[in-house]
Amino acid sequence: MPEHDSAAAHPYQSLTPDVVMDALASVGLFGDGRQMALSSYENRVYQLHLEDGAVVVAKFYRPGRWHADQILEEHAFAQELMAAEIPVVGPLVLNGNTLHHFGGFAFSVSPWRGGRLPELDDPDVLEWVGRFLARIHAVGTVQVFKHRPALDLASFGIASREWLLAHDQVPLDVQSRWAKASQQAIDLIADHACLTGELIAGQPMQRIRLHGDCHPGNILWTPLELPASALPGPHFVDLDDARMGPAVQDLWMLLSGDRQQRARQLGTLVDGYEQFRPFDRRELVLIEPLRTLRLLHYSAWLARRWHDPTFPMHFPWFGSSDYWQGQVQMLQEQIEAMQEEPLVV
Repeated sequence: MPEHDSAAAHPYQSLTPDVVMDALASVGLFGDGRQMALSSYENRVYQLHLEDGAVVVAKFYRPGRWHADQILEEHAFAQELMAAEIPVVGPLVLNGNTLHHFGGFAFSVSPWRGGRLPELDDPDVLEWVGRFLARIHAVGTVQVFKHRPALDLASFGIASREWLLAHDQVPLDVQSRWAKASQQAIDLIADHACLTGELIAGQPMQRIRLHGDCHPGNILWTPLELPASALPGPHFVDLDDARMGPAVQDLWMLLSGDRQQRARQLGTLVDGYEQFRPFDRRELVLIEPLRTLRLLHYSAWLARRWHDPTFPMHFPWFGSSDYWQGQVQMLQEQIEAMQEEPLVV
């Protein structure tokens, strides 16, 4: 298992329920005492009931991850999307600001929105999501992030691999095989200029502001059969990983199943997408490289966060030889996938 510091070192030790309530009160919101921790590992997120009957969600950002300018860029992007009547759940403006500080933590407060996971095996749902992704990306092209990093090979792939090896996170009995497979994967990803920051001759693939982590868990679906007061359809949450990158990054995580199923799902997504914005089909070749980068980044993310007690609690299987042997197998599968013809829509 990876080594980690004592529980006293983790960044959220002092974030008690009383601190959460006092932080809310510091921006003029007064809770009635009910608070529930929501599923979030990177940050701490709470659903809170206020004395006036409203329900809000408070997010306390992990210290040291983003600096204030990077968080404010995320907030500004969310505000742009909401101004364009796109159903993104962004932070409230309280006392003239969206980012607040209390007790050593940066935090924001958003309205609470209910919903369930979208039924992505339903073509109508996929097409609906595709339309809104195109609208998000249309806003994303208006300007660029100046402070938030890009989704690229250097930060997601090379840095992740080097950190894991430098900190002896891979067990010795698997280390040489993982090092070889990860390097081979990185070499293949490096063939894609869009992910290395280089320009492509002719017409380069465009890098735009993205949601960045658009998996099904970050889309809340409101069914049509709910009362008319509830806006039906998708609501996009958690722009915490918003970055510059290729548009296809926000599509591929919604695909599942075998190649034929993924191609069908992608075709439906793109059908909806192109009702509002053209989709550059050259980006389809990036799906498997992006999946591989996420695989490398995920292992490094778990290892870097291991001193936070919530990680050993929720990921007890991480760090064992079996885990890393599984990673070697998945990397080998990705190496094969990256050499196949991309999906066609």
